[in-house]
This record gives sequence, C-alpha cells and structure tokens, in this order.
Amino acid sequence: MKKLRVGVIGIGFIGTAHVEALRRLGYIDVAAVADAGGGAEKAEALYVAHGYDDYREMIQKENLDAVHICTPNHTHFEMAMYAMEHGLSVMLEKPFTMTVEEAEKLCSYAKEHHIVTGVNHSLRMNPQVQQMKAMVRNGEVGDIYAVTGSYLQDWLFLESDWSWRLDPKMSGKTRAFSDIGTHWIDMVEDITGQRAVELLAEFEIMHKTRKKPLKEVATFSGMALRPEDYEDVPIETEDWCSILFRFENGAIGSVNVSQVTAGRKNQQIISISGSKCALHWDSEDSQELWIGRRETFNQKAPKDPSILSEEACGVIGYPGGHVEGFPDTFKAQFDKFYHAVRNKDTSKKDFAGFEDGLREMILNEKVYESAQKRAWVKI
Repeated sequence: MKKLRVGVIGIGFIGTAHVEALRRLGYIDVAAVADAGGGAEKAEALYVAHGYDDYREMIQKENLDAVHICTPNHTHFEMAMYAMEHGLSVMLEKPFTMTVEEAEKLCSYAKEHHIVTGVNHSLRMNPQVQQMKAMVRNGEVGDIYAVTGSYLQDWLFLESDWSWRLDPKMSGKTRAFSDIGTHWIDMVEDITGQRAVELLAEFEIMHKTRKKPLKEVATFSGMALRPEDYEDVPIETEDWCSILFRFENGAIGSVNVSQVTAGRKNQQIISISGSKCALHWDSEDSQELWIGRRETFNQKAPKDPSILSEEACGVIGYPGGHVEGFPDTFKAQFDKFYHAVRNKDTSKKDFAGFEDGLREMILNEKVYESAQKRAWVKI
C-alpha cells in the first residue's frame, strides 16, 4: 500500500510531537516540514528529507496528501485555506482560528469541496475517556445530573514565565480557556453527547504585568535569563477562569481552568454524576476510571483492552498493564483521521473536525462575552 505524503508546518514542541506520532503509524511518509525559523535545520534535526522556510513552497513542490498546521493560531486561517485550495486534507492544531468568522469560512470551504479535516482535540483519545463515552451511550450511567472538573497547569506560574500565547494578537481574546479549557469542554460534550447551551464565566489575571524575555524562549524550556534580559509587559488575557454550564438536557456543569497552579503540570479531571452511577477520571491517574455506586462496591476500571468497551479498545495500542499517555492520543487521533483521508470520507466521524473547531470558537467568544459582562450568556 502506498504511503501517504504529509507535510508539517511549525516545528516547535507540538510540531515535533506530530512528526513522531505520524511516523509511528507506519503508512505515513513525513515528506517535509516548514518553519519560518529555519526549515532546513528543523528538517535535518528530525531526519526529514526536505525543509522549507515558506509553507507555500512546501505545498507547491512536495505533492502532499495532507498538512499538519502546528503554528500560533493567528496564522491558522491563511495556512489552512491555502492548503485546502491546493486540494490537501488538513489537521489543524487548536485553538482553531482567531474568530468565529474565520472558522465559518474554513468549515464552509471544506464542506463545499469535500475535504477531510481534523482539529487536534487528541485528548478525546485517552482510552478511559472513550470508556466513559461508551458507558454514557449504552445507558450504564443513566440520566446525567452534573459534570464537574478542572484543567490545571503551572507553566505560567511565575511572573517571568513567557509564551507567545500571552499576546492576544497571536492567541486571541482568551488564553487559559482557549488553550486548555476548550479541551475539557470538547471532551465533556463528546462523552455526554450533550452540548452546553448557557454559561457563566469569571476570569482572573494573577500577573497583571509579566516579564517578557528580550530573547526567544521555547515553550516549556525552563530557560533561565538575567534581569536585564526582560521587559515589563501588561497582560490582557486570563491566567484562571471558572465557568458554570447548563447543558441541553438540563444537566449542570462547572470547570476551573488554570495555568498558574503550582505543581500541576497538565492535570485534567472529569467527574460525571448520573442517575445510575458516577464516573471520575484524573489524567494524573489516567490508566484507571473510577466508577461510583450507591448500592454496592465502587469500582476501578483499568486500561485493559481485554475488558473495556469497543470504543476504548479502538484507541489502545498496548496490553493491560502497559502505560499509554499523551503521545499515544496523537497516534490514535491521526490513525482515525488518515483512515478517513484514504477513504475520502467526510461523513460524521469519531475524531474532531473543522466543525468542532467552529464549535470551539463559538464557545471562546461566549466565554469571553460572559466574563466581560459577568453574566450568563446563551450559546
């Protein structure tokens, strides 16, 4: 079977993760990478045959089947549209775009031209998240009363921590929610099959001014600088947000999202209260799903393909007792995406597509609106 030729645009932390996951699939040829910061050097470091500074040149020359876009989100619209206009399938990192209008245009073009698209909401592909989804779908959880949880990180804990994500011109009007909170609500809506219809959001900026490095610092690098290497910059986007949700079936929800919680590197919690049982999943204990019951013993379901649902088994790569994590969710997501690409299947799918990216942007706007008004808003 002929390998699919893929190009990756943007080779930072996430772009490198995309390259590694694609290679694990076996049937993908990562033919080229493009990076404005030195494509040839990035390609050489990753043992990719060709590297470009300009993504347009890569698309024009490499006879690709698809591209992965792993750049700051203010570039997403232009890059994704250019790739689709050249007949390529697109896997796009999130946040999806800068505005709802951009998201609508990308969705419309993809639908009109029957292009397979994806958004990297890979965290859906945690096996225990898929197990929760299966249990909700087959009625084991019953009616859903409430969904609660959090997404906590500490990589922006210090006043001197800096990233391009702190610049609203590059990342948009929200930060903590759009960067990681959207993962949580995407997983919750996918698990429950219920959409949020109303929300109330509260934002807080812990560091009203941050020290921006005068030299480039890679995300998560931990690079140490001297005091004279910084400039003080006022911050406009939230370090923390707390959100209440009302779902379409009447269930209530709440989430706390933070990039300034010391010691929490990347913790997601989803707790579901149902009329038959409760479910609780913590990404820091990701290999087990807690199942709570009133009338008998509680349970813990381990990540084991011999006992879990078909949906969970579909994203498991190793036997029970063999830990799977963040990189494996990328591999599972991309495998589903490229099966659709091979089959030219743009029908409803079990991975996030551009329509889910549009949903993400609508939620971003509503969360921002609610936080500014300090009032409930309808979605």
